[in-house]
Amino acid sequence: MSRGPHISEIVSELEALGAKPAHIRRVMRAWMHLGPWTERASDRFPRLLAERIPEIRARLEGLSRVAMVPSMQAETMKLIVELADGQIVESVLLPRDGLCVSTQVGCAVGCLFCMTGRSGLVRQLSSAEILAQVAEARAIRPQTKKIVLMGMGEPSHNMQAVLEAVHFMGTTLNLAHKDLVVSTVGDERLFDALCASEVKPALALSLHTTDNGLRRKLLPRSSPIPVERLLARTLDYADATKYPAQIEWTLISGVNDSKAQIERLAELIAGRYAMVNFIAVNPVEGSSYARPEQSHIEDLITILRKRGTVATLRMSAAQDVQGGCGQLRARVLKGQSQEVRHGEA
Repeated sequence: MSRGPHISEIVSELEALGAKPAHIRRVMRAWMHLGPWTERASDRFPRLLAERIPEIRARLEGLSRVAMVPSMQAETMKLIVELADGQIVESVLLPRDGLCVSTQVGCAVGCLFCMTGRSGLVRQLSSAEILAQVAEARAIRPQTKKIVLMGMGEPSHNMQAVLEAVHFMGTTLNLAHKDLVVSTVGDERLFDALCASEVKPALALSLHTTDNGLRRKLLPRSSPIPVERLLARTLDYADATKYPAQIEWTLISGVNDSKAQIERLAELIAGRYAMVNFIAVNPVEGSSYARPEQSHIEDLITILRKRGTVATLRMSAAQDVQGGCGQLRARVLKGQSQEVRHGEA
């Protein structure tokens, strides 16, 4: 299936029209609702570029269209984003001016507790399609400034587009690098690329267990890097950037919520620049996985806090509308399928 353009491709097209870096910056920031599309008399576009501005604007704004799904959770809104080829991804407006965006349509990792993983990988998003989600969010909430790449997809499997989007946000949009967060199941190539990148975002590691055998079962198509190595690379990056590593752990009752596992995690990250975000598993149709009792989750958090590690229970956004990652997309696709069958009947 066809993807949208990368930002680098758009920049090349603008340069062919005579655009200089300042002109390109103005066009891109206008797309992101950070400035006007109309030119100023004191700073005109080159003639060829000025003639094409309406077409360029229509093309950029045509990369996506959005449907909003409001939630009763404070400041949270799930966005169903339809791309130009009809494919659908999800992004989420979060509290404190945050936004969670997707990097792929579907995902190849196949995490057993994730609805997105059930669909497999449909296609990659281009860097412009990743950023189109930011543009859509800023049209709704202009103050959006913290971008987390934690939605549908595995960023390390779409590395060129992800790095290009992160660079754009940290330079053209002037977003603080610490306010950009890339979440990954772990990949040596991504660790290497982030260390070498001009824009160094914060890093979140989707760990979920300290048992290597269990991790291979829960994340069947993730890179087979031992947990110890994953944590070492993540924590070394945190030391280098001075941003705390975020260790993500989806809690599943009776599977990865033993006190022994959390004690082991506490040992592995003791004294390092890290925090742990627990997330109670989202109920997924056809799965027996269930959330632990709240009291048990609090006991696990206490284990880490007593060892000096910041630990929290992060609320999965938009659960009151069954909006866990991948769930709304699945409902939309199911509805489309039912409409087709009804039309054929």
